[in-house]
Amino acid sequence: MSLAAPPFAQPRIESCLKRVRVLFGGSYVVDTRHAKLVWEKPFYPTYFFPSSESSSDHKELGIKIYDLVVGDRQALAAVTVFTGRADDTKDLTGLLKIEFSAADAWLEEDERIYVHSKDPYKRVDVLQSSRQVRVELNGVELASTNRPRLLFETGLRVRTYMPLTDVHLELLRPSDTVTQCPYKGVANYYNVQLPNGDVCKDIVWYYRTPQPECGQMAGCFAFYDEKVDVWVDGEKQ
Repeated sequence: MSLAAPPFAQPRIESCLKRVRVLFGGSYVVDTRHAKLVWEKPFYPTYFFPSSESSSDHKELGIKIYDLVVGDRQALAAVTVFTGRADDTKDLTGLLKIEFSAADAWLEEDERIYVHSKDPYKRVDVLQSSRQVRVELNGVELASTNRPRLLFETGLRVRTYMPLTDVHLELLRPSDTVTQCPYKGVANYYNVQLPNGDVCKDIVWYYRTPQPECGQMAGCFAFYDEKVDVWVDGEKQ
């Protein structure tokens, strides 16, 4: 592992020390200790595998793109094999990648992962704080607490999670929006309805069952600081 840190120039390739498995159609189509982490995008890597590590049948569509086929299950155009014929991908010769969303499950060792592979350079810390935090929207207080939990996540702004009992729940309306994070888990959202009837959509979220490394966030609510007014220890942010 390099001592450098993201964002990296693309593509950047590193060996992975974890056993990685990909489940599809009831079979592990990949089971390897020789996976590569490839930064195709600046802030998180994608798993790539030696072509020989895939045990599924592939139905060729072109030079690089294949269907992933196991029995009567197939995921169209889910596999990309790098042949080395293009200058911009020659460093990936002999490797393949599988679209994350095409598989039924991904595992690092025996732990399931979600959304995309985890970045070994990324750190997520949830710290208990005694800062006084107040949140308003259009002059209406939405929450106030002196016991926030602060989420520090590499490369992102600090997020404040507030205990449920310190939030004005009467102003919240459930939203159908759901998002996923490989580090934090599945987030559900609320809209805010102000006393004058104005509705601001999806500006509050929470993790009902966060990932173990973020377990302190359970039962706490976070607000989009970009869309509300926030004071910390009396100072407007």
